[in-house]
Amino acid sequence: MPIDTGDTAWLMLCTALVLFMAPGLAFFYGGMVRSKHVLSMLAQNFAVIAVVSVVWVVVGYTLAFGPDLGGGLLGGLHFAGFANPQDAVPGLHLHVPPIAYATFQMMFAVVTTALLTGAGADRMRFSGFLAFAGLWVLLVYAPLAHWVFSPVGWLAKRGLLDFAGGTVVEINAGASALALVLVLGRRRGWPHDAMAPHSLPLTLLGAGILWFGWFGFNAGSALSAGDLAAQALVSTHLAACGGLLGWVALEWRATRHATTLGAASGAIAGLVAITPAAGYVNSADAIVIGFLAGAAGLYAVRLKFRHGYDDSLDVVGVHGVCGVVGTLAVGLFATHTVNRAGRGLFDGGGLHLLGTQALGVVVAAGYAFVVTAAIAFAVQRTIGLRVADHMELQGLDRAVHAETAYEHGGGFGSSNRSF
Repeated sequence: MPIDTGDTAWLMLCTALVLFMAPGLAFFYGGMVRSKHVLSMLAQNFAVIAVVSVVWVVVGYTLAFGPDLGGGLLGGLHFAGFANPQDAVPGLHLHVPPIAYATFQMMFAVVTTALLTGAGADRMRFSGFLAFAGLWVLLVYAPLAHWVFSPVGWLAKRGLLDFAGGTVVEINAGASALALVLVLGRRRGWPHDAMAPHSLPLTLLGAGILWFGWFGFNAGSALSAGDLAAQALVSTHLAACGGLLGWVALEWRATRHATTLGAASGAIAGLVAITPAAGYVNSADAIVIGFLAGAAGLYAVRLKFRHGYDDSLDVVGVHGVCGVVGTLAVGLFATHTVNRAGRGLFDGGGLHLLGTQALGVVVAAGYAFVVTAAIAFAVQRTIGLRVADHMELQGLDRAVHAETAYEHGGGFGSSNRSF
């Protein structure tokens, strides 16, 4: 198909916005950990960009979007090493260069993998996590992307609607986070010791960057600069607003306080939930979806205390649970006036789409949990995934990176690096 320069420019801009989410996530998570671990969190997020990008080029992209090997389960090696960059992606009718699409999808893989740093915060070995990240992209992310994002994937052919990653990104990250923390075990002292965020301003800055970058995540998934991208963009913004208001309203009702961390978390919850729905629902329904996600997220983060799993920065609650909310919401709110791809229950489509969405939830969560647990266990038993106790107590910044984010004398950042 002929290349549209406007659509190409739009997709490249959105690619940059999605990449910008990675440092945004680093700041969001970095502010939530204790000060002795903040550089470790930033380092993990930045290193993920490099590791996942290289793995994606070598073989990740072709496993996700290459010609199907059979059954809609995995792509072949036609695009390995970004070979054959001018060849069309099977099933997609693009008006942009295929390599631009491949790079856009690369950033999705980067951000999804980076989400897992929040689950194992304060106790993951730097080298072990990078090895885990590379394996996870190949064995968990790429297959799920093929099933859902590739038109020849088996879930896509069954009619699953996932505009920008409710299953591939959010539910995948939430289920994988749960498996990862069960293998890692709890932080020393959790839940009895206070582990409050060390810098809420840093967290709010990160949340703002994520909100901004999410426009590229969702509106870019329209793959053209037109009506659908515009609707996805406004739905993304309104869902974030709804999520913020839903979380804070219930927080105020329960405690008579509206916290800044709650506001930031609520906005992210709304953004998570609208990710699968942004190109299928109207503006008013986007607000409702965001509000529901904000409420669900507030209650979901409490599950770790009830069930005893130490999900440090609430990846399971915010991304996993709110991803389920958004994916199922497509089966309720999808309307043909926005996108003719499918009709939800409230648009006269009956229960068929809702059932397909529920299937996607179960498959994505189950597959991600089982395979992630296997990867984490293998890395832990070989090169090690968790740091030694004394390193965790000292703080990963000094113990692993020989640096600190803050100096007691008032300076900002120091390093013991010598040349």
